[in-house]
Amino acid sequence: MSKRERKRPSGKPAETKVAEKLEGDSSEKAKKRPVEEESLEERLKAAEAKAKENYDRFLRISAEFENYKKRMEREMNDFRRFANESLVKDILPIVDNLERALEIPHENNEKSFDGMLEGVQMTLKGLLSSLEKFGVVPIESLDKAFDPNFHQSVAQEESKGHPDNTVLREFQKGYTMKDRLLRPTMVVVSKKPDSKPKVKSDDTEESEHKIDVTVQ
Repeated sequence: MSKRERKRPSGKPAETKVAEKLEGDSSEKAKKRPVEEESLEERLKAAEAKAKENYDRFLRISAEFENYKKRMEREMNDFRRFANESLVKDILPIVDNLERALEIPHENNEKSFDGMLEGVQMTLKGLLSSLEKFGVVPIESLDKAFDPNFHQSVAQEESKGHPDNTVLREFQKGYTMKDRLLRPTMVVVSKKPDSKPKVKSDDTEESEHKIDVTVQ
């Protein structure tokens, strides 16, 4: 038997093996593709759900913030309207005392006048005490140097017994509230008496500077 007549070893040709391998690879890829597509679709749905959840949370927080702003605005308006409520309540008894003092019949005698004066003084003392609770205190100005930060000068008076710019009188008392100026004190300040200098007349000056000229 010749070599050509010998039978080839059994088995699939190389081309067949390659084709089968390619076919197997493509089938595996085909199997993986739906899994990958399903995974991407699930991830997309999860992302959309997360985005919707975040958006809903954003809307809820925005609504809560708007409600907070409105509530704070109402509270601030109420605070502005009733900020002095405690001060007014503290002053009302003083108003009551003044009204009672006006209702008392006063005769034209010294005793009635003294009683009324004493009542007014006590009322004023109570009013100043109430104001002091809120940090409102009068500015002490008499016999002190003029301070433009707390005083407002309305007039000047000559005074030999005071240095210049010393407060002599108060027209209207000033007040501070917790070291903050509410209104300045209207005051009269001192100045030295005018000393009129001796002024030489023109005739005197001319006579002093006159030069005798003899005409020959």
